[in-house]
Amino acid sequence: MNSKHIQVEHITLYEYESDVELAHHLAYLRPINNAYQEVVNSHLDITPTPDTHHQNLDIFGNQRDFFSFHKNHESLHVNARCEVLTKEIPKELIEMTHITWEEVKEQLRYEAGKSVSAAAEFIYPSPFAPFVMDIKRYAEESFTPGRRMIDASIDLCTRIFKDFKYSPDATEINTPVWEAFKNRAGVCQDFAHIYIVAIRSLGLSAKYVSGYLLTTPPPGQKKLRGADASHAWASVYCPGIPGDWLELDPTNNMIAGNNHIRLAMGRDFGDVSPIRGIIRSGGSHKISVGVTAEEVE
Repeated sequence: MNSKHIQVEHITLYEYESDVELAHHLAYLRPINNAYQEVVNSHLDITPTPDTHHQNLDIFGNQRDFFSFHKNHESLHVNARCEVLTKEIPKELIEMTHITWEEVKEQLRYEAGKSVSAAAEFIYPSPFAPFVMDIKRYAEESFTPGRRMIDASIDLCTRIFKDFKYSPDATEINTPVWEAFKNRAGVCQDFAHIYIVAIRSLGLSAKYVSGYLLTTPPPGQKKLRGADASHAWASVYCPGIPGDWLELDPTNNMIAGNNHIRLAMGRDFGDVSPIRGIIRSGGSHKISVGVTAEEVE
């Protein structure tokens, strides 16, 4: 597999109008190991120093950090740095996978006495990816009888890319998936959720992937630090390819490859939000985020 050595710095700064007296935070800012990626190192620096801080794995195998503050603080600075080796699945391995989508659906179907595939837990609706009949009808145009799982999955990805407009002003973080679908506009989070709803509506399995995308500045221009951003795409269960999951990026109409850096995977955005928390304070706050992804020569 063709691989790249990539380093990422993700800086998050919260500035509070008045001091925060108590805070509990959960972060998904450490990358994962899977068939597409190997973690070289990962660091998380937090200022001020938390009163409590511990790490563990969630139910999906993602690295997560819990940290809390029990004393007053006027800001929070989180600097996540990592290095990963990313991989690209050779196209010939993808083309060798001939299983149809109906065969995959049958594998995932529950039957008494039959062993249950771990992938089956990603069949069901979730808070950010509920069942939507209109999206199911949209998916059925790609998943025609007897079609290969690979071909149907890629076709759906391509159609979302062509039919929907990338528009940061069209949606907010909590915009329902059916609204983004109706308006045919949104951002990577929306397109990933639409794709996931479409796949699951047919009795197939799909995950939400949170991460980054390595970008290249225009010719003659220097890459600006902090100019990158978090990204999201989908992963569909397709037994037969390396790792049995095919990652597809409908925002860019591509198979996620060695330019994609994976942080976490879950049922939807709600499972793997990069950082969230609960604070006790009397004022509002301002947040700024900067991401820099660079290839290590």
